[in-house]
This record gives sequence, C-alpha cells and structure tokens, in this order.
Amino acid sequence: MVKQIEKICIVTGSRAEYGLLKWLIKDIKNLENLEIILIATGSHLSHEFGFTINEIIKDGFNVNEKVDILLSNDTPNAISKSVGIGVMGFADKFEHYKPDLLLILGDRYEIYSAAIAAMIARIPIAHIHGGESTEGAIDEAIRHSITKISHLHF
Repeated sequence: MVKQIEKICIVTGSRAEYGLLKWLIKDIKNLENLEIILIATGSHLSHEFGFTINEIIKDGFNVNEKVDILLSNDTPNAISKSVGIGVMGFADKFEHYKPDLLLILGDRYEIYSAAIAAMIARIPIAHIHGGESTEGAIDEAIRHSITKISHLHF
C-alpha cells in the first residue's frame, strides 16, 4: 500500500533555486491536506550572500527550520565538512518532523546533504532538474548521486 503524502519537506539553499521553487511552494501552500515544512540552509543564512532567508519570509512563507552548514570557504575540505554538518542537521529535522516526502531542486552540496539524510531515513525524495548536465564540475557527480537516490524525477 502506498502511504498518503500529508507532509512535504522542501529544502532551499540558495537564491537561484529558491527562485525556481517559489512558485511551486506557493501552489503547494494553497492545497488542502498538505503541510509544508520549509527548511532554509546554505547561502540563505549567510550575511555575506545577503541573508536571503528574508526574501523567503517577505514572500509570505514560513521558514520552519534552518540548517546552518556554511563554512568560511569553498575548499574541498570545507565543502566535505559542510556536507557532514548538513547530514547531521537534516537528520535531526527529519526525525523531528517525519515528512512523507522531501522535495529538492538542483545539485548543490547543501541539497546533497539533505538528500543523503532523507535516503537514510527512508523518506522518498522528489528531485527537480536531475537531468541537466555540467561537464567537468563537481555539480555533475552530486546531481547524478541525488538522481540515483531519488524516487520522483522532474
């Protein structure tokens, strides 16, 4: 038997993918019998990048949680540590909220950490933009990894 979806967790980590997700969040918000758990992470929580979580709030969305994973630079070591911090943070949020579905977009390491935590928690993943290509960049491998562990592909 397929479980009915009542709680959708949406993770946003940057202004770029939030701009694409915004309209979908708005549409889901207007549906009855669906609860949105919105989690902001990544550059949304950085003053250096404009603390863009305020844009989400200004758009009328409730940010239920924040998972702060940004370190001071983008070296391979710092990114690896950020992914680890993210997995731990998202694991706690998923345990608390127990979403029926994780909705994510893109290929950034912030989103990757959410996907890893959801996969291990056995939360189905809906992934948007999994079919794009970025030759030679780490984004390609991250996107492919997210695609492999996702259940729904858009």
